[in-house]
Amino acid sequence: MAWLLVRAYLRPKLVHRERLPSGPAIYCFNHMNWTDPFILMAILPFRPRLYFFGPMEEDMASGGRNRLMSWTRATVPYRPGKNDLLEATRRVSAVLASGGVLAIAGEGRIQASERELLPLQEGPAYFALRSRVPLVPIAIGGTSWLRLGRRITVTVGEPLPAAGRANRVEVDRLTAECWSALHALVAQQRDVRPPGPVGRWLTELFNEWPDGERPAVEPTS
Repeated sequence: MAWLLVRAYLRPKLVHRERLPSGPAIYCFNHMNWTDPFILMAILPFRPRLYFFGPMEEDMASGGRNRLMSWTRATVPYRPGKNDLLEATRRVSAVLASGGVLAIAGEGRIQASERELLPLQEGPAYFALRSRVPLVPIAIGGTSWLRLGRRITVTVGEPLPAAGRANRVEVDRLTAECWSALHALVAQQRDVRPPGPVGRWLTELFNEWPDGERPAVEPTS
């Protein structure tokens, strides 16, 4: 279903598919739009099976975006609280043990620029080190504004080996390495001009901006 919907409106392209591991892995992607997970569902291989971490919500039945993600049955929910991190870690371990891959929006929130990358949260590196699976940076380009027929690129970076223990030093090291690799990929993108009313509506349909409104970005194309 995601494949049909995405390709009916957009022109997605997968770059460096050969870099994708054939087995369990953590995918760390940049995040500019609510559609990003569905674009990954539409363009990444069907196997290994793809799951997503989050969104981080107390109630996944609240809000259209959360209900839509729950409908896919591809989420590993994380409900913020004192005791949920352990349970979330168990769910992640189960996904990887089953041969699946887990995609995480490493920035932890959406942002508006095609060429910028916020600091990454420690989750992707921690889960990769804990399960000893590769950490793969994946750059999504073109989703800051959606327009009928817009080309969307999904570029796979070189997998980063998760060598070492899942302690603070190694998590920080791998997080920094992943940020550098992912930033190098997104830095090649160009910010795009806003579309017409329909494109603007679709772009912002389920976006939740931390400051309550979309930040301004100077277009370059």
